[in-house]
Amino acid sequence: MEDFLEFPRTLYSHDPNWVPPMDDEIKGVFDPSTNRLLNEGGQSVKWLAIDESKRVVGRIAAFFDGKDAGGNSVLSGGIGFFECIDDRKVAHELFDIAVDWLKSKGVQAVDAPVNFGENNAYWGLLVEGFTLPAYGMNYHMPYYRELFESYGFKLYFKQFSYRLDMTKEFPERFWKIAKWVCSKPHYTFKHFEWSQADKFINDMVEVYNQAWADFKEDFTPLSPKDVRNNMEKAKAVIDKEMVWFAYFKDEPIAFYIMFPDANQILRHLNGKMNLWNKLKFLYYKKTGAITRARAQAAGVVPRFQNSGVESGIFWQLKHVMDRKPRYKEVELSWVGDFNPRMLSIYEAVGAEHYKTHHTYRYMIDQSIPFERYMPEKLDSSIARKVIK
Repeated sequence: MEDFLEFPRTLYSHDPNWVPPMDDEIKGVFDPSTNRLLNEGGQSVKWLAIDESKRVVGRIAAFFDGKDAGGNSVLSGGIGFFECIDDRKVAHELFDIAVDWLKSKGVQAVDAPVNFGENNAYWGLLVEGFTLPAYGMNYHMPYYRELFESYGFKLYFKQFSYRLDMTKEFPERFWKIAKWVCSKPHYTFKHFEWSQADKFINDMVEVYNQAWADFKEDFTPLSPKDVRNNMEKAKAVIDKEMVWFAYFKDEPIAFYIMFPDANQILRHLNGKMNLWNKLKFLYYKKTGAITRARAQAAGVVPRFQNSGVESGIFWQLKHVMDRKPRYKEVELSWVGDFNPRMLSIYEAVGAEHYKTHHTYRYMIDQSIPFERYMPEKLDSSIARKVIK
């Protein structure tokens, strides 16, 4: 494990934009005590590629959740945490061993690079926008794209990240819609409070599970315990006024979560959280090192998805940001090319598309035709505009 963690630090040692993920967080992905998938039939394996001089030249992990796809769905597994020197032979040998292991589990298709868990972190291959990543977002060597595509991985879906410049005025038309929604009867908006954490977490889970069931063919419902654990881990950076909920007649209908971007501090800690680095973290936090926030997750229950409630939440967030001018920008990440509704909102609010990640799929079972993820969602004009 130490070699698995150390290799990227060597590989990216001369890249000022790479931010070392926290060691404990990576370890947690493969630990049954922190990743419930490993207690529910899931399995994971890690490999290192080592050259003749005993030097680590690559790493990879493969995951399988152990669940039956059911119906007409394709049984898929995942590959992630891939890092490699610029050598196609080494990369393809790593892909071979991971694919062969997944094939032995009966897997028909492999998605990569993905996380063994929720898709808000360590998901997708960076192909455009090689600048400082926001917390949880993958950063990669530019040559990785050729390594994946030359092996036979095909584009499954694109993930777009947007940058919202908080020093600029928002389009007035957007705010007119937002004010109108906020003034409608029976609509209320509330931000997160730790004193009512269980209520807000349950509301989030209720909305998420309704909103995203149609977007995932192998949808796994979110659990309150997982959300609580994630919120507790991020407690040091969470700003409760950046986590908002919308209600209609006191029923939860939408949520939007932003966190201050901890990567602006973590870039100084080299992936370690020892006592000295804890003190450094507090110092940087107190001296205003964090000037960016990242949108982590959002959801709107289906029957309110055309109501403008998202604009109402942005209206609440605008007032928060007006009171906290230290935040100069927000990264809105990520939104898939299969979600034209959210793409149109980001365009309407004046955000700029500045990063693209690819999630790839490799068909182990060649008798099954390859299809893009949710191809019926790609017909929207806004999707075509951004995807091209």
